[in-house]
Amino acid sequence: MKNEIIRKCFGCKSLKPRENLIKITLLNGALIVNPESKQCGRSVYVCKNKDCIKSFIKNKGIRKGLKFNNDILIKKTEEKLLNFNVSN
Repeated sequence: MKNEIIRKCFGCKSLKPRENLIKITLLNGALIVNPESKQCGRSVYVCKNKDCIKSFIKNKGIRKGLKFNNDILIKKTEEKLLNFNVSN
């Protein structure tokens, strides 16, 4: 049996299998929304539902989790997350 990789959602703080989360990676000064988890680098995870994404954005999850302060890139990434095809 294959071991499941468990990660903590930065929005609701619950532990979930990695394939049920959206990964946001900081790589060479760029933010990558990476649901397939193929990029390496400093990352945070958020659940694939609108309420959790909204909580993540409200609580400045990218800024705090990645220790990243580029407001323009953070805003673009938050817009991508809000437009991501997720459940309610």
